[in-house]
Amino acid sequence: MQPTTATDTMSDQAPKPRPLAGRHALVTGGNRGIGAAIAEELANLGANLTLAARDDESLNLQREKLSRTGAIAVSIQTLDLRDPASITDAVTAACDDLGPIGILVNNAGVAPSAPFAKMELDSWRETFEINVQAAFLLSQAVVGGMQDLGHGRIVNVASTAGLRGYPFVAAYVASKHAVVGLTRALALELAKGPITVNAVCPGYTETEIALNAIRNIENSGKTEAEARAILTRGNPQGRLIQPEEVAAAVGWLCLPSSGAVTGQAIAVAGGEVM
Repeated sequence: MQPTTATDTMSDQAPKPRPLAGRHALVTGGNRGIGAAIAEELANLGANLTLAARDDESLNLQREKLSRTGAIAVSIQTLDLRDPASITDAVTAACDDLGPIGILVNNAGVAPSAPFAKMELDSWRETFEINVQAAFLLSQAVVGGMQDLGHGRIVNVASTAGLRGYPFVAAYVASKHAVVGLTRALALELAKGPITVNAVCPGYTETEIALNAIRNIENSGKTEAEARAILTRGNPQGRLIQPEEVAAAVGWLCLPSSGAVTGQAIAVAGGEVM
């Protein structure tokens, strides 16, 4: 798919720093929630973007929005993260559109909830396919190109569930621990070269997943305020994290000046994990 471009018309204002100008960033799940905030942050830093997700309609809407933010190119790729062939095709097409990928943000994920005894094997498998296997395959697909470029940033959006346990989401917790482990192993393997690998671990964030959790708690007879209090009781700040706060951490990790930071799992969680 051909990229769209837009030029900043606000010439009367001082130009914003664009430290990622010319870099090509691929963001999975870049059409909504944390992924959309990350895409906007990287666009503001000057990166050209490929947004990848299953929903073509929301991808197009996000592309139109980002194309208005400045002199960047934005491409979209529809893919199924459960399908290795779909991942390969999307990466190839993204590189054809905008050149080699210098930044990969593995953001897309799923978080099914069920008591452990009632968890179905198919749900367990799908959680690992999307949360872990896709991150592995995408990273493997772009590392060679990053080495040829002489720079690269891989950022995995994990969760505080990759640093501690939570009840009723065993597959999610196990998969996010695996993502953190993959991050650390790959960071060490690539440490002598120009590529850094890090994880950002948000706590409960003001996204559709959190709002669904709030609605589920309300169905048990709680008010929205009570539901939010239950959801945020592990956060010392007593609030949900905002997607833009997660995006700011990802953007910083992608900067050229962050080259000494690798193998880290950075909690963006109001002090929930220390």
